[in-house]
This record gives sequence, structure tokens and C-alpha cells, in this order.
Amino acid sequence: MVVGLDIGTSFIRVVVGAEDDSGNFRVVGTSYEKSVGLRNGNIVNIEAAAHAIKNAIENAEQNGGVDVSACCTAIGGDQIDGLNTRGKVAVSPKGKAQCEIAQSDIDRVRDSATAVKLALDRDILHVITQDYIVDNVPDIKDPIHRLGVCLEAAVHIITASKTTIQNIRTCVNRAGYYLDGIMLKTLAATHAVVTQEEMELGSILIDLGAGTTDILVLVKGAPVCTTSIPVGGNMITSDIAYMLGISQTEAEKIKLEAGCCWEENVNPNRTIVIQGIGGQSPHEIYQHELYEYIAPRVEEIFNMVLNRIMEKTKIVQLNGNIILTGGGAKMDGIVQLVQNIFGTQAVRVGFPERFGGIEEDYAGPEWATAVGLVKFYKENAVKPAKKQKKFVHASEGKTDSSKPNVLSKVAKAFRSLF
Repeated sequence: MVVGLDIGTSFIRVVVGAEDDSGNFRVVGTSYEKSVGLRNGNIVNIEAAAHAIKNAIENAEQNGGVDVSACCTAIGGDQIDGLNTRGKVAVSPKGKAQCEIAQSDIDRVRDSATAVKLALDRDILHVITQDYIVDNVPDIKDPIHRLGVCLEAAVHIITASKTTIQNIRTCVNRAGYYLDGIMLKTLAATHAVVTQEEMELGSILIDLGAGTTDILVLVKGAPVCTTSIPVGGNMITSDIAYMLGISQTEAEKIKLEAGCCWEENVNPNRTIVIQGIGGQSPHEIYQHELYEYIAPRVEEIFNMVLNRIMEKTKIVQLNGNIILTGGGAKMDGIVQLVQNIFGTQAVRVGFPERFGGIEEDYAGPEWATAVGLVKFYKENAVKPAKKQKKFVHASEGKTDSSKPNVLSKVAKAFRSLF
């Protein structure tokens, strides 16, 4: 059994996958809970967040008829950063002929590539090899058993805030569960919605969350850019609430029901009822008026995404697709607007792969991260923790300090993904 936990700014989503009696892997339970104690992807109230996580996982247990003791989760937002580096080592002793490259040489060159100075508050989350270079011959994916004198490696290092990692671990433990591992959110989503062909040709995954918009650029099967901008769907909701003089809750409801960001998709005759506040009578507005509040903000967000990609990378052309995930990807007209801003027709919404089971419950792009976590851990055989009793609250003197380093386990497994 594998449990994927997506702790988002707006919702906490849980997907439980397990083998049935025939040995087929299926999604047996899903659930989602309104997020509490989070702001822009950051945990600001550990007790409140832990309670919401506990409720979400318990609901998934009830839906699937299973008993969960451990889970894996994802991390995103502005606490994530990506760095491209290179390492170089000699394969053969000085003055000797070419030697056959062994696994020990690969380990040494990866260590050389990751020998970078990091801030004291940062931890390495993933080290993903982009390609190898043997004696100036580039674009080698597997150099094992090749003859050479010099081996180079280009890697993408993803770092995360130590405080954020510890907060997530504390929340999961206080909820009563063991944390099997932490992945980058966009990498998990990639595993659920991006094809191998798209990864090789070069694609961009954009996760439109409530508090942040996370970006991952893939070239030749590996990430070259990991970044985030601190704006998301909540900003659109705030604009609607301010312009119409209504509550955030009512504005969010209107956005989900009638929001549109592409003018050609607007129904000129459609009206939207705005509930009155403080006993005032309801009134109506046309959908086009709502579009005028939404479209400029969505366009601004994607212009920020485009500028950030151009700032962080030197890529001239990508032949894959732009894949949109997250709750914001469900907005009417989002594909057409992104096509217009990026100047390409190669834009699509990323829908997670189906595993059978309760298909309609996890079919949307907002489930990409949770489904990707389950798929990654299942396919890469990262063994979950042994069945154990749920953790006692930290105030009773028990912690998980004796548990293995899950970050190194995830990083090791990730080498096989790309």
C-alpha cells in the first residue's frame, strides 16, 4: 500500500493505492480536506495543519477500507530552489590508457558535482543527473562499461528549506503517521501527467496552486529549471471579492462556478447572482464583467511565469508541451490564454493516469501531485516503513529521530526515474 499526501494551500488531498487480490495496483481510497494552518504553501500553524492532515488521511482510510500507518508527501513553493552544476573526475590513473567506467566512478563524479556551498538553512532534496560527458563526448545517459579517461556529469540539485521540511515532518508525525519520504511537488506531478516523449523533447510543467505557482522545465528527460512565483488562485479570488464587495468564500464559489479567462469563451447572456451582505438584496452581473476581473490577473501570473523561465534558463526552443496542473488548470479558457502568452499551440491540461478503482475521484489536474507520489513510490519500489503503531504526540517524549534518512532514500530512487 502506498499513500500520497498533497499538502496544498487550499486543500489537503490523499490518494491510497494498493494491490487487489489479483495483484493489480489500484487506487482504493481518496479524500480531500480544507487546508488549515497554511499560507502560500508554508505551514504557519503546526497543530491546525496536523489536525487537517489527520482528518484527510482518516477519511481516505474509511473510503478505502484500509489502515494507514505511513505516507509520502510533496513540497513546493518559494522554499524550493534549483541549481545546475557540473562535476569532473579522472577515470584512469595519470599516464595510463583508457579504463572502463564503473559505478564507483559515477558515484565520485556525482559527489564532485554536488560539492557546492549551500546556505546553512538549506537541505538537498534531490540530485538528478541530466547527462554524462566521457572524454568530451556529450549526451551520454549511461556511461557504465564505456572506455574513457575523463568523466563529467551535469546534475540538477534541488534544495529545500530545513525549517519547512521539519515542519512537514512534525505535522505528519503529530497527525499520527510515519513520513516515508518527501518529493518536489512538480516532480511528483510530472510522474503522473508527463509522458517520456514530452520529457525528452523538452516540456514545461506549471502547477497552478492557490498560494503559489510552481514551475519545472524538462529537457532531454531531466529538469533544468525548478522555480516558483508567490502568486496563485487566491489572488484571483481576492480581486473578485474586492471588486464586487463580497466575502472571500463567496468570491471563491463564483470563481469556480463561472470564472473564465478567455473572452471568446464568455457567454454574453449568462448572468451570475451575487448574494447580498447584511440583509441586502441579491443582484446580478454578467459573466463578461467577471471575466474583466479575472483575465488581467491570470495573464499577469503567466507573464511572470514566462519571465521567470527566460531569466532562469537559456533555452531557445522546446519541442514538447506546456502541461498545466493544479486547481487553477480547471478554469475555463486557461489553455487558450497560455497558448496566446507563450506563442504556441502545444498547451494541454495534465490529467493523472488512471489506476482503476474510484476513477472519478482523482481524474482532475488538482490530483496530479498526490497520484504522482503514489505512482513514483510504487514503480520505484521504495519500500514503505514496516507496519507500526502510530506515533505518540511529541509532548509525550517520543520522536522519530531514530528513523532512517528518508531524503537520501528518495534521492537514490530518483536516479532511476530520469
